[in-house]
Amino acid sequence: MPPPYPAQVRLLPNAVTVLALCAGLSAVQFALNDRFDLSLVAVGTAALCDALDGRLARMLDASTRIGAELDSLADLVSFGVSPALVLYLWALDGERLGWVVALVFAVCMALRLARFNTLIDAEDRYPFAREFFVGVPAPAAALCAGIPLYVTLYLGTGGWWSTPLAVGLWALVVAGLMVSRVPTVSLKTVRVPQRMIAPLLVLVGLAAAVLITEPFLALALVTTAYLASLPYTAYRYRWLARHPEAWDVPVHERRAVARAARSARRVGLRSPLRHRVAGRASAVARGVVRRLGPDEPRSAPRPPATGQHGGAGSADEGRRRRGRLGLRRTRR
Repeated sequence: MPPPYPAQVRLLPNAVTVLALCAGLSAVQFALNDRFDLSLVAVGTAALCDALDGRLARMLDASTRIGAELDSLADLVSFGVSPALVLYLWALDGERLGWVVALVFAVCMALRLARFNTLIDAEDRYPFAREFFVGVPAPAAALCAGIPLYVTLYLGTGGWWSTPLAVGLWALVVAGLMVSRVPTVSLKTVRVPQRMIAPLLVLVGLAAAVLITEPFLALALVTTAYLASLPYTAYRYRWLARHPEAWDVPVHERRAVARAARSARRVGLRSPLRHRVAGRASAVARGVVRRLGPDEPRSAPRPPATGQHGGAGSADEGRRRRGRLGLRRTRR
């Protein structure tokens, strides 16, 4: 069966990836000429091309192995090497540890991309794992690293945020977020409801207007909002891991599941054990081994514990077992 698109059209995703690579390298050339504003524009253009090439490959059914490798190499140059060199030329040149900071940022970007490539074919632990990245993705990290430069270009003068110490520490923080295990949201799985399309288009128009009139202020606000959302994203990931009943529910309907879970907690109920039964059984078995002791045979019957009023020890043991199994005593 012939491919649905001509070969020239199917090469379009790789062409966009090459444009991203060229934009990232151009950022270094602009920084060498002290045009740091154009350097930021070049890195932003590379991020835009990186967001488009994968979607174009899926739309045109043109995903290839060489395209995946080219995309990783372009990301390393555009979002690892280029931002590190731009920050070094802007604020870290001449400092004793300035070059060390640039090297650490580039190495962390390489490690982040290598981990991403290995996790593509790995089996997900949870069904919802595809909705999240592990660590801050490469384009977002490159844009977040430039926040001190955004503020300086917007205000026209530098402050404490533009000192070599502040810039170096901020670059190391972003590098740490790249290689961390912090879950971050993946925009690839976001689905916009039909009723939200019109308001979203209005917001896109407002964002475009702000980006055209005050580009550096817009970049600073967007990247700061992204970093501020990381705690909520981590909370959402942990909540989904604890609630298997929400795994097969569409994203826009999970709020109802969260409300039902809160209502159940208010009336004294707990979520069903489901996938945690095996873990609870193992915990109970370990508790039995600890109570028997290392020298007592496992098959020896345990003498009944009696309290001051006879049988109180058995009642206490029953309550402890129910607690280990995640059960709660019924109220009378």
